[in-house]
Amino acid sequence: MEYRSYIAARLPSMGMTEEELASAIAVPPDTSLGDYALPCFKFAKILRKPPVKIAEELAAAYPTDDVIPEVSAVNGYLNFRVGKKGLAEETLEAISKLRGDYGTSDMGRGKTVCIDYSSVNIAKPFHIGHLSTTVLGGSLYRIFKALGYRVVGINHLGDYGTQFGKLISAYKHWGDREAVERGGIHAINDLYVRFNNEATEEMEAEAREYFRLIESGDLEANELFEWFKSLTMAYVQKIYDRLHITFDSYAGERFYIDKMQPVIDELRQKGLLTESQGAQVVDLAPYGMPPFIVLRSDGASLYATRDLAAAFYRKKTYDFDKCLYVVAYQQNLHFQQLFKVIELMGEPWAKDLVHVAYGMVSLEDGAMSTRKGKVVWLEDVLSRCVEKAAAVLEEKNPHLEGKAEVAEKVGVGAVVFGALYNNKIKDIVFSYDKALNFDGETSVYVQYTCARARSVLAKAEESGIAYEKAAVCDLCPAEFELVKALAEFPETVKTAAATYESSAVARYAVSTAQKFNKFYIDCKVMQANSDMVRAFRLRLTDAALVTLTNALSLLGIGVPDKM
Repeated sequence: MEYRSYIAARLPSMGMTEEELASAIAVPPDTSLGDYALPCFKFAKILRKPPVKIAEELAAAYPTDDVIPEVSAVNGYLNFRVGKKGLAEETLEAISKLRGDYGTSDMGRGKTVCIDYSSVNIAKPFHIGHLSTTVLGGSLYRIFKALGYRVVGINHLGDYGTQFGKLISAYKHWGDREAVERGGIHAINDLYVRFNNEATEEMEAEAREYFRLIESGDLEANELFEWFKSLTMAYVQKIYDRLHITFDSYAGERFYIDKMQPVIDELRQKGLLTESQGAQVVDLAPYGMPPFIVLRSDGASLYATRDLAAAFYRKKTYDFDKCLYVVAYQQNLHFQQLFKVIELMGEPWAKDLVHVAYGMVSLEDGAMSTRKGKVVWLEDVLSRCVEKAAAVLEEKNPHLEGKAEVAEKVGVGAVVFGALYNNKIKDIVFSYDKALNFDGETSVYVQYTCARARSVLAKAEESGIAYEKAAVCDLCPAEFELVKALAEFPETVKTAAATYESSAVARYAVSTAQKFNKFYIDCKVMQANSDMVRAFRLRLTDAALVTLTNALSLLGIGVPDKM
């Protein structure tokens, strides 16, 4: 049951919709007064009464029942106590019935969400700076899909620009096909770096000509470009496979070259294009922003022009309800400009465009910047974390079967979780040791908790103990706290989607794992004082395992059977 919605439906509106009231209801840090609480301070202005008085009047009028048997008012908060057994029965029944689908819903049925994320640059390896867009976008893809939306994952490839002319020039001067095939994307990147370091004016002119040849359809130039692209995609696919990332479209900048002109024509027809120093721009000064450059003075388009064409194409092709751009916060201004231009064009769907901004990732030694030569490749970070995970597992459980597979799940999961655990806008300093801490706020801690729960259930099965339909017993505090946490999971998934914050699921997983471990310590499971209590606790253990596994799955993190 969605208790917030149940509570909100029985409250007067007080100037808010039921949905708004439900979102205002929180789980208090101190649950001694109630399981849910509604702060009444925001209603003081509307009702022209002190918050304390509002809470008292609401408590006196609230229709209590078996679901919410107790309501109280304390210092301006309206506190609700839920029926313990009823909550446990309903929650465990839902988890037993839905299993891997627990936490899903059909709230998004008939709606489409496009998510633009990862956006790999052709001929450039992934560095650690690509981590957040890739795993945040991937987790939002899973979260929206779990809520019944049709989700379109878009990898907006960086596959257009003069850099490809430079790359062809570098290959013509210094490249060797066999060496490039062997070295793959890193060999391509070395050629590009060498061009930037050693190119003469003659080579720069040559690079511009090669780019012109790509644009004009020259066979050789385009064959080389497609070769570089195929090597890039083979490389990134290996990383996507490790991160469990998928896409529905790889339409990149080049795809939109022949789709820009109609949008440019519309801008001109609507009187939005003006000339500025030879360039064609949309004046955004009245909105406190610099001009949005559509065409440079030489008539060339920019990536902003292609972004504009992409937005119109996506609306026409997918008729999205939301289009998310998972891009670093350094691009805040670009997206503010882009969305404003579409709004000025009179498109009502401009309001459905969302920039999901995130902070930067660096290692503890500060390594991140390509310009400073301290770039760290993402595949190296993943592999190093897996190696460290293998070493930790060897120390903790030297006889563990399938250690390599477990280390891959643990190591890669630690990198993903490290990027998703904090609020997305925060800059992240990634630490291998902290990410692999079995006792910290990490995916490893949650994975180990799942392994512990699975071990308990395996012992029960070996003993022939049936628990699937166990009746709910009187709940001790640790059991009830765990039940409440499990009941919160569906609402947590919805919150993550509404706020575009995968961290809501990551933090939920850690918090619920902590509650399970307290239950595990406080309430003996296999040593319970009666068969009935033992069966109930086993059922609760199974429910926790299912829920934690589902939570990690939404983040793209696997759960080993043993650790």
